[in-house]
Amino acid sequence: MEVSNSYVVIKAHIDGSPKESDFELKSESISLLLDSGSNDVIVKNLFVSIDPYQLNRMKSQSSSQMYCTLAAAINPGQAIDAYGVGKVLVSGNPEFQKDDLVVGFITWGEYSVMKPGGMLRKLDPMGFPLSHHLGILGLSGLTAYAGFFEVCKPKKGEKVFVSAASGSVGNLVGQYAKLFGCYVVGSTGSKEKVQLLKENLGFDDAFNYKEQTDLKATLKKYFPDGIDIYFDNVGAEMQEAAIANMNVFGRVAVCGVISEYTDRGRKAAPDMIDIIYRRIKIQGFLASDFLNVYSDFISTTCDYLQASKMHILEDISTGVEIIPSSLIGLFRGHNVGKKMVQLADCLIDAHI
Repeated sequence: MEVSNSYVVIKAHIDGSPKESDFELKSESISLLLDSGSNDVIVKNLFVSIDPYQLNRMKSQSSSQMYCTLAAAINPGQAIDAYGVGKVLVSGNPEFQKDDLVVGFITWGEYSVMKPGGMLRKLDPMGFPLSHHLGILGLSGLTAYAGFFEVCKPKKGEKVFVSAASGSVGNLVGQYAKLFGCYVVGSTGSKEKVQLLKENLGFDDAFNYKEQTDLKATLKKYFPDGIDIYFDNVGAEMQEAAIANMNVFGRVAVCGVISEYTDRGRKAAPDMIDIIYRRIKIQGFLASDFLNVYSDFISTTCDYLQASKMHILEDISTGVEIIPSSLIGLFRGHNVGKKMVQLADCLIDAHI
């Protein structure tokens, strides 16, 4: 038996802002019968994550491609792997059985053929929707948790600034910080998102950066006594302004620099004298650096969810053909919370 598999590729390397014309939907036939002795696993893809860092993989050159296997270069015409959730259809691997739910790096397509050594594990939904395992209980959640608690080392009562605060990671950082006992302000790109942060997520305050002409003065207004922790998702001018307003021994967790992904000439240039004399710590990090805290992250976050102490922000589109526009939308501020694409109906309700 064979199935037709539609999947997304890039036509050529993308060195600026992504466009619909940069992508192509291809189709291939996949046999659901494995050869004798095969260790392959064929997965029906259910949800795939849409993340800004994928654009760096699509460039002709990016330093990110050199230092992280999960950010390896994507070549034109090549299937694109991404974090996702699926269901096993056929397995030659004794670790997986038919109908197992799995999470790991599957493809931007309807099916994935996973070779031995691929990053895939069984998924216990723990009573939560499958989509949560890409967002708050997935890499976005671990990034927020580890970046805030392990990199920033917060103290109760400290003042925290989060950029891209309505995004997949930023909204969770703000919620963790508030639950921990910090004062939290977020920046975002619309008045509706500002309202969301303040009224739904419990941020102490928030502002629309698009309405500000002087970011340093804006942050001074929101943090008259200085910033202790800055969780950076955007880089460029916002990073400069945050560092200019930081207190002595302030900490900056650099999670992403989305404003620089589409513009090679746009770079953050903080005042290095401020960094020296205020003894500011700036640290870039990846979620994979902190797998040692994964069990603590899951335990803490599940407790918060079961107690209804955290709010879920998920932005879900449907259909493999919508993947390119979903990625493009990240760089235009279209998403609220975790962006993902649902690739199949949840035909697995009986297993949840």
